[in-house]
Formats: sequence, C-alpha cells, structure tokens
Amino acid sequence: MAVEVLVLKESAAGERRVAATPETVRKLLAAGARVRFEPGAGLGAGIPDQAYRDAGAEPAGADARSGADVVLCVQAPPAEVLAAFKPGAVLVGILQPEAEPARAEALRGRGLRVFPLERLPRTTRAQAMDVLSSQAGMAGYKAMLIAAQLAPRFFPMLTTAAGTIRPSRVLVVGAGVAGLQAIATARRLGAQVEGFDVRPETREQVESLGGRFLDLGVSAVGEGGYARPLTDEERALQQQRLAEHLKGIDVVVCTAAVPGRPAPKIISRGMVEGMKTGAVIVDLAAETGGNCELTVPGQTIGHGGVTIAGPLNLPSLGAVHASEMYARNVCNFVALFLKDGTLSFDWNDELLARTCWPAPPAQETPAAAPAAGTSG
Repeated sequence: MAVEVLVLKESAAGERRVAATPETVRKLLAAGARVRFEPGAGLGAGIPDQAYRDAGAEPAGADARSGADVVLCVQAPPAEVLAAFKPGAVLVGILQPEAEPARAEALRGRGLRVFPLERLPRTTRAQAMDVLSSQAGMAGYKAMLIAAQLAPRFFPMLTTAAGTIRPSRVLVVGAGVAGLQAIATARRLGAQVEGFDVRPETREQVESLGGRFLDLGVSAVGEGGYARPLTDEERALQQQRLAEHLKGIDVVVCTAAVPGRPAPKIISRGMVEGMKTGAVIVDLAAETGGNCELTVPGQTIGHGGVTIAGPLNLPSLGAVHASEMYARNVCNFVALFLKDGTLSFDWNDELLARTCWPAPPAQETPAAAPAAGTSG
C-alpha cells in the first residue's frame, strides 16, 4: 500500500502559507506516495483546490488525518489536530516543539516521529532544505517595504522643481539572509544603506549589495554562521557607538537573531530617544522578543516621535513565493526518507538524525554512527 502524504490546511491566525504546491505534489507522487490535501489548504497562497487535483492529489476525507503516514505543515498544528494523527506518523514542518511545554507533551504523547525543520543542520548539503533561509529572505524583503511605508519621507534622492530631496539613510541591523535581503530591497528603492553586524565576515556580503558596512569595532564571531552573545564590555562599547550613529539615521530594520535564545537587545530606550523625530524602526526579530527594547510584538507604536513596528510572521505576507520556496524545501527533505513508495530512515544521515525530535531511539541508530541524534 502506498505511503499516504497529507497536506494540512494551516490553522494559525494569519498564516497563509502551505506546505506543498502542485509542483511538489507531482514530485511526491513520482516518489511513490499517495498525496491528499485538506480542502482550502492552498487558497491563502493562491492555489485553488483544482490545481492540486490537476497535479494528481486527492481531497482529504474525514479519515485523512488518522490514515496519513506523513503529514506536511508550515506551523505546528494545535493539540486537537495532533491527537487525530495515528501513532508513528511522520510530521514535518516548522514545529518548535520546545517553545511550548503543552505542544511538546502532545507530540510525545501521540508517539509521532517529528522533524522540526528549524533544527536542520545548516550545511552545504542542506541548503535546498533550509526553510529558515528561504523564509528569512521573504521576511527581510517585506520588513523593508513596511519601513518604506511607515517612513514620512522618500527613500530615493529626487530632483524636483521644488528642490532636491536627499535620500533616506537606512541602517539594517544583522546581515544574515533577512538582513541582506532588506539591504538589497532598500537599495532598489534608492535609499542610502548601511549594514551592521558583529560578525566581520559579513562586510563583503553587505558591500556586494551596494551597502556600506558599519564597523563599530566589536566582533562576535560564533559557530554555525551565527553571532555569539557579547560580553558586558563589548556590549557597552557597541551601544555607545551605535547610539551616536543612530542620531542621523532615518530608518532602522532589525534582523539580528541567536538560535535557541531570545533576540539580542541591541537598540535601547535611550537610543530610540536620541533618534530624530520621524525616524522608523521595523523589528523583524519581534517574534523572539525584538532587537529593540521598546518593541511590542504584533504592534506598531510611537515613542518620542519615533515609530516602532514589531510585525509577526512576515513570510506569510508573501505567501505565494514563500510557499513555493517552503514547499520545495519540504519536498527535498522528505526525499531523504521517502523512496519508491516506502519510508526508510537512515540514521547515519545527519540531516535526518539531527533534525528528528526527540532524538532517534538508540535501537534505531546504527552503532557506526554514535553522533546521530544529537541536537543541532
């Protein structure tokens, strides 16, 4: 009997993305799976049910959740949905099982084989499966567009009959995937752009996009391409120099993140109060607490003439392309264990072993691979 793959309809508020597209449905069918989709699953991403049917997928019936061998989703389903899955079913998505104790308990209690894709090792081989990178690109793009909309000024320099308009000065904090996309977007809009990151190796990337690298004399090179937490002395020096620089900035987009930890606080209340009236801060890190001390997740507030936005789930604002990228990431990951219509897990493969949560049972892990199953 063919492996049954179910594409869930997302239930989280405001979530418009979907975990499979007609393109990836065809690939799953070619791998020998039977694909079913919940009606309306792709509507938020511009995919009607008929498009899934045309690709060879079938609408899910009442028994689809209990019969699925593999379930594909974007965000973690609520507990009542998890309870409908059969024990041993495979769940793939951005699941963050340890973010909520109740969620972790529901996942464990149902005996599901869980693959939270945010745990995927960020190696060269994993790039085609890297949901964090693909979704961060959309987030950075949308964050800069929000900043341009909120800013009470033009981004580009303009020469008009009423005189010359100087370009906006934009600072992007954090030069990861989201930050670099934000820099590129600001440049396309004509702004004068700077990028700041405590990892000096990002200078070349910032400059390659036409931005100026802001060097505050603080380096925090960490592991896996992320920054390490700063020492108290380093933080004090960074804040002193950054506060002075922010006085001349019109727009700040914050994107700095440390995996598994709250977002680092980079812009303090005092810095905000030293910025010019009409300045704008868009804090892409709002979902993990924000890079700005005054950020209120999900809200846009004013403080002393400065507008501070803390938008949530920015990739969902670009659901069509975000879903296309996400679905390809998911399909590439599923291809690691779905072959010729059967499920087979090679725990010698670090992409499977390190993404699986909890770690694979010892009896399933080959003795030749003692490191398999360690958290990534």
